[in-house]
Order: sequence, then C-alpha cells, then structure tokens
Amino acid sequence: MMVVGSNLALGGAVESTMFAGSLAAGAGAVGSGSKAVKVMRKNDHHHHVQWRACSQNVWPASSSLLEQITGPTPPQWQSSSSSPSSSSSSGPVLRKVEQEKTTESSLQSVNGSRPPEVSTKDLVSLQLPRPLSIMDLALPPRHGSDLRVAYQGVPGAYSEAAAAKAYPQCEAVPCEQFEAAFQAVELWLVDRAVLPIENSLGGSIHRNYDLLLRHRLHIVGEVQLAVHHCLLAIPGVKKEELRRVVSHPQALSQCEHTLSKLEGCVREAVDDTAGAAQFISNHNLRDTGAVASARAAEIYGLEILMDGIQDDCDNVTRFLMLAREPVIPRNDRPFKTSIVFTLEEGPGVLFRALAVFSLRNINLTKIESRPQRKRPLRIVDDSNNGTAKYFDYLFYIDFEASMADSRAQNALGHLQEFAIFLRVLGSYPMDMSPMRA
Repeated sequence: MMVVGSNLALGGAVESTMFAGSLAAGAGAVGSGSKAVKVMRKNDHHHHVQWRACSQNVWPASSSLLEQITGPTPPQWQSSSSSPSSSSSSGPVLRKVEQEKTTESSLQSVNGSRPPEVSTKDLVSLQLPRPLSIMDLALPPRHGSDLRVAYQGVPGAYSEAAAAKAYPQCEAVPCEQFEAAFQAVELWLVDRAVLPIENSLGGSIHRNYDLLLRHRLHIVGEVQLAVHHCLLAIPGVKKEELRRVVSHPQALSQCEHTLSKLEGCVREAVDDTAGAAQFISNHNLRDTGAVASARAAEIYGLEILMDGIQDDCDNVTRFLMLAREPVIPRNDRPFKTSIVFTLEEGPGVLFRALAVFSLRNINLTKIESRPQRKRPLRIVDDSNNGTAKYFDYLFYIDFEASMADSRAQNALGHLQEFAIFLRVLGSYPMDMSPMRA
C-alpha cells in the first residue's frame, strides 16, 4: 500500500529512482553500480520524507478542521427530517439498544470504567485556544429587579405568584393574553415569561401547547404552584346577599361543590381570577362575588368571605418558564426534557415511538396529543375500501432526562429515524422546591 500511495503522490521521485536503477544495471561496472545504488538510496530517503509529509498533511484531519470545511453538523434531536420507517415493531428497537450498550461497554473496557482519554501535551505546540467550560457559556442567574418577567392576567393572578416563585424580586409584567406574553419575550420587551401549562384538576392548557409550537421560545424551567381559592366580595357584604359569582372557568369548576351551596347565585366566566376581583372593585358591585386569591383581595380592597373553597386540596398548577435562549443541559441535578413530534399513520407506530424511551429506562411524565392546525385531517384513498379520513396529530412528551445524558441523545436519535417531525422544546431543571400558594 505504501508503494502504491507513493506512486500516486510522488510519481517524480519513483521515476527518478527507477531511472537510476536502470543506469546501474546497464553500466556493468562496480564503481558505476555502487554510485547508482547511492543515488537510489538518496532518492529513497527523499521519497520517504516526502511520503511522511504528504501523509501527515492529509490524514488524520481534526474535527475542528472538518467543521471549517463542511460546516458544523446539527444534532439529530434538534432537526426535523423524514426517514424510512422500520419494517418491524420491536426487532430493530432491541438491536439498536444492544448496539448502544455494546459500544459503551467497549469504550469502558479500554481504560477501566472510563472512556479512553487523549493527552493534550502533544498539542501544546499548536497553541490552541482554551476550550470553553460550562461556566464560560452559562449566564449568571439574575434574581434582581432588573429581570422582567411576563405573565398572563392582572396583578393578583396566580401566574404573578408563579413568576415571583420562579424569579424572586423580579419585575412582573402583566399581559392580556397568552400570546402577548410570547411576543413580549420575542420582541425583547421582557426577559422571561411564566405561563401555565397544566393543572392537576382541570388538565392541560391546550392554548399554550399550540403557542409553544408556533413560537420559537425555549423552555428553561418549570415551577409548580398550589392553588388556594377564596370567595371575595365588597367589604360589608355577606355571602347570602350575593346573586352571582364571577371567575375563570377552571376556577369555577374547581369550586363546584362550594358554589352550589349558595342559593340563588349564578356563575359567570371571565378571562382570569384576578380580573374578576378587579372588575368587582372598580364597579363596586355589592351583589357579585369573585373566586380569586387572597393577594387579589389585598390589592383590590375586597373582603374574604370564604377561604379555601376548592373542592380538592391537592390543586396544583404547573407553569413553564420561557426564554429566547435555551439553558445548557447538565447532569449534576434532575432535568426534564420536553419534545414535540409527529408520525406517519400505521399500526404500531406510536408503540415504537414510546419504546425508544422505555428500553433505555427513561421515565415519561407527560404525553399530550394535539391535532395539527394546518393539516388536521389525512385523507387516504383506497380503491377497494373507499376514501378514509384520519386525524393528523402532534405528540407532546415530557421525560425525566437531560439532553446531556447519552440515553436521551440515543433515544431521540432513534426516534428521528421514523418521525416525520421532531423538535426539542427545552431541556431544563426540574422544580424540586416545596409548593406554596
């Protein structure tokens, strides 16, 4: 192989060597032959030096050089692509997991329990820049008043309390609608947004799931808040004098048992709980009560007629913290990752999608399906069975693993093989703090 490579790379040197050898054979004299042999050896040495220089310049190339030539390769779990589906439901999945385990065990066997390491002593002469660490890339936490956080509602809303729990001493910025909070972050009017995503009694907030896909913000954290409802009214008004109660639809449903005991009192739904308290205070409505928080009563000068009127004391709302830039995944604390993907129609496709997590011992904490807004129906035309229509769904999944974990990387890389679309919404620290209202 070395002679062939030399002929390709150093043709001139080889031709001169062969020419010197032919001269030595034709001369027939001892002195001429020895002289020719010296010429051949000299050319051989020159040929060997040139071959080493050529081989060192061509191979191996460093990964940074390849990235400069071909461009960086995006991670598979952050891109959307379509790839052929697997032929079977479980065989390829099991084989792929076994290959990953075999690869990891072979790497560990080289140097005990650790993968092989390359010493950097030989790279000192190259004078490469110092690699960036996590401390260089991660921004320091900002908990002062210079951090502006958007939330939906008016002062006194539960979202404001969640923003205060997520970012203490921040400047909370109220927004009329959920989409206004998304746009405030995108337009650099605020730094973060804290929005509800699901409630333990009312279920998911589907509007915010749709907005997560429409906007390009990243989930950078979560916060769980215990909801504590109160019945508020103008000071001096008794609960027997109330003729209607206003609040958010979910708040009214969460207090169904208590509100049904108020005789002759109707319920009306409004945009948010604190807004209902503000409306009663501004218009001095003495025959109307509101279901809201104790802080709303303090802000708008209302009196608490009944405290803790929710039907279930375990009433918890989970909020998402959104930002323009993602956080850097780490392995030193519990992380959660949220993704959204869509699949082709077919038997066992969803089973294979969920199996990529189960076979790697990754726990799923949430799965939600939403119809695609731009293509809600898939029409299948079969001449034998007629035309059929199927709903085309997006699947939102939360799982307990960081994107710095090789298990999560392998799972999403495997999922991408048969997912039409895949996007990571965020990999962020789990909320481990105690819940409070």
